[in-house]
Amino acid sequence: MPSPSPSPSPVRVVSRRTVTPPPRPRESIPLTTWDVSMLSCDYIQKGLLFAPPPFSTADLVDHLQAALADVLATYYPVAGRFATEQHRDDKGHVVGCSVSIDCAGQGVEIIHAVADGVAIADVIPPDADVPRVVQSFFPLNDAVDYDGHELPLFVVQVTELADGVFVGFVYNHALSDGTAFWDFLNAWAEIARARLSPRPLTPRTPLFERWSPDGGAAAPVVLPYPDLTGLIERLSPPPLRERMLHFSAESLELLKERARQELLAAGDTAGAAAVTKFQALSSLFWRCVTRARGLAPEQETVCRAAINNRGRLRPPLPAEYFGNTIYAISTEPVRASELLARGHGWAAAAVGRAVAAHTDADIRARVAAWTARPIVYTLRYFDPNGVMMGSSPRFDMYGCDFGWGKAVAARSGRANKFDGKASLYPGREGGGSIDAELVLTPEHMAALEKDEEFWAAVSPDAPPESERKN
Repeated sequence: MPSPSPSPSPVRVVSRRTVTPPPRPRESIPLTTWDVSMLSCDYIQKGLLFAPPPFSTADLVDHLQAALADVLATYYPVAGRFATEQHRDDKGHVVGCSVSIDCAGQGVEIIHAVADGVAIADVIPPDADVPRVVQSFFPLNDAVDYDGHELPLFVVQVTELADGVFVGFVYNHALSDGTAFWDFLNAWAEIARARLSPRPLTPRTPLFERWSPDGGAAAPVVLPYPDLTGLIERLSPPPLRERMLHFSAESLELLKERARQELLAAGDTAGAAAVTKFQALSSLFWRCVTRARGLAPEQETVCRAAINNRGRLRPPLPAEYFGNTIYAISTEPVRASELLARGHGWAAAAVGRAVAAHTDADIRARVAAWTARPIVYTLRYFDPNGVMMGSSPRFDMYGCDFGWGKAVAARSGRANKFDGKASLYPGREGGGSIDAELVLTPEHMAALEKDEEFWAAVSPDAPPESERKN
């Protein structure tokens, strides 16, 4: 069911507070190629919907603020700002600039808001588009990462609902990728739990030293521009619809087995042995969205996916690396007619080949190519005929329990969305289930809603634990 026409936001801001870490020596952390390339992207906007806490929202904000101040003692770059430095030659001429995180304890922001008359059921209606009211649970809707020179790198909005609370996290993507972002949030949540029920904390040692292809500490990445303002674009996407779709562990296993059987029938035993649930789900989205778009038979299309470089580098980066280290890998281009004719198994194997090809050598070649010709990514770089698989079901979203129980649902704001973007979340029920947030133009979503193959794989929404116990 399409979302209703936009209406005035029911959300009103009650208070704003700045939260700073304990004093520490000032430090500058240079941004790498991976970080700088994000400066024209939107801030990350992810949030968690909770049942009401056993105390007032005002007390909740105090509780979150105190724990946030504590976690910033360890994750102090989050409280910094970006700074651009110009570089000059021997004659004093500007030859370029670099960007770093100025860790001077400038602070993050926490906002207390109220959504009058909005209930949990309004936020997560069954079998419907994600309601537009969700977008109002996130601040900095028009900000791009470059704005972190002036804006906080992290802002939290705690929105009081009629029967719950939504905690929206807005985080500068040039600061780090989703892996480090969710590690930070889980560290904050663990401290919050311990403040209510004292317990030992997990030792956390995030690695802030940036990676260098030559080994050792990274030097500032000097870009051949006096400043970066000319590279920053603020693009408005077309009207979009988004659906949150549930895939149970059983449904994903069936998708994987179907792909495996098709590959065996085609004689691709290696592909059949290597196929994964992620590849099978990517195949479903790629082929069904291609069909819904009605692409011309000769039109080429690809499936892209965000991939973590940490374990693929040699030597590997530690899991605690705090920065960006992701790339968007891609299948080989294929004509739309060929993609649809070759079937589910072939498309899953094509995604698998793209994943397997992303090696240490490939990563280093990409870094070298970017260094030779630096670019800052914008929505212009996304292929309107392809699909993009983003986020990750490996992120511990539901581990972010701030002291009164597991979240009811995870949602996102309007940032970094475009036609063909699918963001994968862990299913709330666990067990290997996945929730996928799919964004399409209204006409493409309407066509997809008639695709029998696609909807045969989508599972009914899992009820909350409280309902399953009744």
